Amino acid sequence: MVDLIPSAESVMKIMTDTGAYRKGHFVYPNGKHASHYFQMPLAFRYYDNARILSVGLSRMFRLEKAISSRLPKVSVISPSPGGIMVAFGVREALGAQQIYWAETEDGIRQFRQYMSDYEIYPAIIVDDINRSGKAIQETIDLVKELGTEVIGIGTIAKFDDAPSEFDGVPAKSLLSFDVNFYETEDEWKHSRSATESEEQKVRF
Repeated sequence: MVDLIPSAESVMKIMTDTGAYRKGHFVYPNGKHASHYFQMPLAFRYYDNARILSVGLSRMFRLEKAISSRLPKVSVISPSPGGIMVAFGVREALGAQQIYWAETEDGIRQFRQYMSDYEIYPAIIVDDINRSGKAIQETIDLVKELGTEVIGIGTIAKFDDAPSEFDGVPAKSLLSFDVNFYETEDEWKHSRSATESEEQKVRF
């Protein structure tokens, strides 16, 4: 029997089995070093995985009366194209009537769907992973500029030190993962996690 909301262990197994969870030497955009990285599109290559993860997240939203009572007049919004598959899966599972996504150009996050010309239903912000919360917060700000209320936030996975709440709205996730970040490569090399990782170095 498939769990309606998959356990963290089940989600981690999907990440590991699909190669989405990677070990090595990774340099994040903020310049910090770590021994772990989630390449989420690899998990979503397979429809069954995408369905399990998206439906699981949608059921977490359905448990919230503030969300379930608004359906179907709800919008599902992704902060970036990378979260579109999650957004479509959650939208389908919830029966929400609208879906949008933001993009960044020259470092500025924006919508390209001419949303200011239409009524935007109360929004659920979803993404594949919450690493720092920056993309989610920027999307929330965009949504509020349009005069729309954010009623839910969720990701498939999150880093432990990423925000668990935005503007008073709890951020849900199926998996929370502890990633140790190091300011320099030397610090990373001397860490215990470095000795357990592969030698490859990947910069994002």
